[in-house]
Amino acid sequence: MTTPQHDTAPAVLVAGAGPVGLMTTYELARRGVRVRLIDAADGPATTSRAMATHARTLETYDQAGLLDRIMARGRVVQRFTMHRNGRTLARLGPDYSRHPTRFPMTLMIDQAATEDVLRQAVAELGVKVEWGVRLTAFTQDADAVHTVLRTPAGEEHLTVRRLVGCDGGHSTVRKLLGLPLVGHATETWLIADAHLDVDLPQNSIHWVKTGTGTVMVIPFPEKGRWRLLDTADAHYDGDPEAVAERFARKLRHGLGRPVTVRTPTWVSVFTIQQRMIGTMRVGRCAVAGDAAHVHSPASGQGLNTGVQDAFNLGWKLAMVERGHADEHLLDSYPAERVPIGRALLGATKKATFLVQLKNSTAAAALPAVFAVVRRSAAVRGRIERKIIGAMSALALAYPDSPLTLPDPRPAGAPGPRPGTRLPQVTEAGARTDGWTALLDELRDPRCTLLVAGGVPDVLGTARGTAREHAAWLSVRTLDDAPGEVPEREPSSLADRDGRLRAHLGLRPGAWLLVRPDGYVCARGPRLTPHALEPALDALRGRRPGREG
Repeated sequence: MTTPQHDTAPAVLVAGAGPVGLMTTYELARRGVRVRLIDAADGPATTSRAMATHARTLETYDQAGLLDRIMARGRVVQRFTMHRNGRTLARLGPDYSRHPTRFPMTLMIDQAATEDVLRQAVAELGVKVEWGVRLTAFTQDADAVHTVLRTPAGEEHLTVRRLVGCDGGHSTVRKLLGLPLVGHATETWLIADAHLDVDLPQNSIHWVKTGTGTVMVIPFPEKGRWRLLDTADAHYDGDPEAVAERFARKLRHGLGRPVTVRTPTWVSVFTIQQRMIGTMRVGRCAVAGDAAHVHSPASGQGLNTGVQDAFNLGWKLAMVERGHADEHLLDSYPAERVPIGRALLGATKKATFLVQLKNSTAAAALPAVFAVVRRSAAVRGRIERKIIGAMSALALAYPDSPLTLPDPRPAGAPGPRPGTRLPQVTEAGARTDGWTALLDELRDPRCTLLVAGGVPDVLGTARGTAREHAAWLSVRTLDDAPGEVPEREPSSLADRDGRLRAHLGLRPGAWLLVRPDGYVCARGPRLTPHALEPALDALRGRRPGREG
């Protein structure tokens, strides 16, 4: 039996060092939870796999303090272009008007690069991936999880307080928990990564109708490099040159222009799975990402949904492990994320149908349909808004969560409602002192209580709350002239013109309680201990949770 190379025993074991496991580890470690991260593979994956990073995930990376590193490795895409028989049927752009964000884009960054950024981030927090370490068995009781690991040095028995399975579609953790993936397999597609000699802009994803099927052409960050997806012919006999010529032939037909496809660096045949589990937590064990739900890659949701799982679970586990919340807080993880996985299966099923478009009647109607789209800005706008709403995850909300309290205001009142994300603002709208300060505040790993100043007794309540809960709650006031009274506590956010308070719908004395993942838990017209107590109890798992 070997001994873990750690100064102190880990509280949490994370199995799987892909993006989901790395993000889970990062969120725990930056909150002071001891984590051990293992992966059965010999080392990092070199193939790209997932590529698209959507707007809500970019907001997540910003809150986690990782955005600049991620953006530096990717390519911004803001177009979706459709081609058929040498004609451009439509160019669709992003319409985020109903879902304001500072990141109205999809960032194309290959998964290997994302994982590299996250590995560096967790290493800076003192956690290194242990490669070649496989979880083979575990049991759990009321106090701990007792695991058996196969390591290069032999068998190891490790007892931890929590186990998180981020170990992919063939998850050992999920199987040992007895959680079946329910669903079905659908289409089989061919994927190839290659350099192309073709006159296509790389700020767009291209959909190319090629006879009975379609080919998706997706840009990598590197100039001239693309991902190709064949939705009709998945045959591969091991000859990458033959695959290159087949793609080139189809693209020449669909684009009506010269195309050369160079020898692919990676070719793979995969069957699309549409499956999920009924819960994502059993006792002291949880699963996230592909371990909990697998689905079509048609709209690029896999990595994004997995990162959101990790972001949701990480702060809750940390709150419980640090003694700031009761065990019931963890009930909210499956309650919130299982419905997201279920909705995702439906959305990706529709996206798969639209991407491959095998229906001959629908395909024949394409020119007429998109002639209308080109002529009508209103029709085009509706299509663009629908695509963005489904793909970006900006519309995702938790109104029915056990952590969400009812909004006391009438429908249509300004500001984010409980259960929705707080940073509903464009890049231009965020260029104020107030928003700059608030966005920086959201990078604090604690919960945040925002209080509109101007009412003396409210400031007294805020001051007492800050003192009592400082370990897990940041209390900030919004004032016209912060900093002019140095002894004032809690500290103020600069909102000299009042625009931030107006945007958030906060009148003097009103308050807003925000979760560490940026979603609003509760709000009220006037801060008092009596009004605030139920919201603080919810965030600490002191209201009955609902298991998903």
